[in-house]
Amino acid sequence: MNKYMKIYQSICKKIINGEYAHLQQLPSENELTKIYETSRETVRKALNLLQEKGYIQKLRGKGSVVIYEDIIQFPISEMISFQEINQRLGLEYETAVELLETINAEEVPVVKHALGLEDSDKLWHVIRTRNKLGKVHIMDEDYFVCSIIPQLSKDIAGQSIYRYIEQEMNVEISYSNKSITFEEMTEKELKYFGPLNPPFTATVRGIVHLDNAERFQYNISRHIATEFKFVDFSRRVIHQSHN
Repeated sequence: MNKYMKIYQSICKKIINGEYAHLQQLPSENELTKIYETSRETVRKALNLLQEKGYIQKLRGKGSVVIYEDIIQFPISEMISFQEINQRLGLEYETAVELLETINAEEVPVVKHALGLEDSDKLWHVIRTRNKLGKVHIMDEDYFVCSIIPQLSKDIAGQSIYRYIEQEMNVEISYSNKSITFEEMTEKELKYFGPLNPPFTATVRGIVHLDNAERFQYNISRHIATEFKFVDFSRRVIHQSHN
């Protein structure tokens, strides 16, 4: 591994672990050359990579400042269950099944329309909270079509519904369409999250399809707005004009 990559990984680990806190200034380039016993050029390459990845901001004449915040980053563009995210990112969140019931589609007109259902079609209505150290950080509300998912239990909901569908039912989940909005909390959300300032959630809504394109799930995932971070990467493309 290149020397600058080792330095990058070392500083990155210290930032994530809180040794270098948000908005704290890093040691100067000269100090880092002594700490890591390397050249200034190598240190600069490591710092450039840290800036590129969003961990620090290099300020002219003032060194480098940590801009990384310990905010949960969720892969919105991926089809992935919360338990898979939990394991991948090492979040150590616990899931609590707050509600599991069956309802008629007519009770939730938006969901009925989104899933193309009739009034009398049955839906599983599931509410789960994601908790850490006794605090609710995420509230997931799901509607599953009962004719496609005929059986569901609190044990299954407390583990991974997607794993149950794919491994126990041998049904393949294929893709989803999602949208993100920021919304003021209603009494329903405040019941689970408790009082927050500001009382807003980042709300991700999704319609999920099976491999045969059949719609089987409507998901509403509510996150504390100040803890939510949507990450994307884009590169500016310069279009040359031809005279």
